[in-house]
This record gives sequence, C-alpha cells and structure tokens, in this order.
Amino acid sequence: MKNNSLKSVLFVLASVFLMSGCTVSYKLNNTAIDYNVIKTITLETFSNRAAYQWAPMAPMFNNTLSDIYNRQTKLNQVKRDGDLVLSGEITSYDQTNKSVSADGFSSMVQLKMTVKVKYTNNKKHADDFEKSFTATREYDASQQLASVQDELVQQMIDDIVDQIFNATVAKW
Repeated sequence: MKNNSLKSVLFVLASVFLMSGCTVSYKLNNTAIDYNVIKTITLETFSNRAAYQWAPMAPMFNNTLSDIYNRQTKLNQVKRDGDLVLSGEITSYDQTNKSVSADGFSSMVQLKMTVKVKYTNNKKHADDFEKSFTATREYDASQQLASVQDELVQQMIDDIVDQIFNATVAKW
C-alpha cells in the first residue's frame, strides 16, 4: 500500500515539475495576432486600376477581403486609424493565350489578376510591407469569357485574399 502511495506522490511531483517548464499556446484560426495589443483593422477600399476593366471585380474583392477578417479574426473593423491598415488597388487583370492546339488556334486561355497591397501595423512597424499578390486561372478557349468570368474571378480573388491574410495576420 505504501509503495502505491509513494508512486502516486512521485508521479504528481514529476508531472508538476514537467508542466512548470512548459507553456501552452494556441492560435485562433491560425492567426498570429496578440489581441491584447491589436484590436482593430482598417480595410481601405481597393479600387480597380487595371487596364482591362470588369465592373464587379472591385466590389467582389473588397467584400471577400472584409469577410475573411470578420470570419477568422476577432478584430473590429474601423473606418480609419486601425491598429492594422490594409490599402491598395487591383493593378492588372489580363487574359492571354496559354497553349495552341494542332490547328494553330488557342486551346487554353489564362486569366491573371494582380493586387498591390500596402500593409501597415501601427503597433509594430517592422511588420509593414508593400507588395503585389497574383493569382491565375485557365479556361478552355472554346468557352466565352463571359460564361466563366464570375467563377474564375471569384477563385482568383479567394486565392489572393488568402495570400494577403496569410502575409498579414497568419504569418505563414
């Protein structure tokens, strides 16, 4: 009986000793935000400055960007002077022939979208950056762009927004 109680005491002491040297940390939705320091974010409206214009693109981008920060962080979105600030513009939206079939005509078309982002962390300016994020999608040249544009542009926007999110608060 004494042997079992001695083992129990030793187990408890060893557990306490081991746990005292360990810390547990976790990230909510894979973010690296210290919510004691960073509480707000300002998402300025990204305008479409691309040479080729498609009217729904900028609103789709701005809504998707706002949605990801709402869903995956506890940051409050404010109109100005946020602890984090994202601004920028859609700088290009192009389509190019990607491959040529045996008959000499284009068989695949590539859509490409680029967004220039300026990120400011007003609590830690060492994290500030200005860079461009790009996504591409391909579609069969036998299809009209108008028939696939909504879906492909949303896919590119989702990709770019994920890249921005990862670069700003997920720290991937």
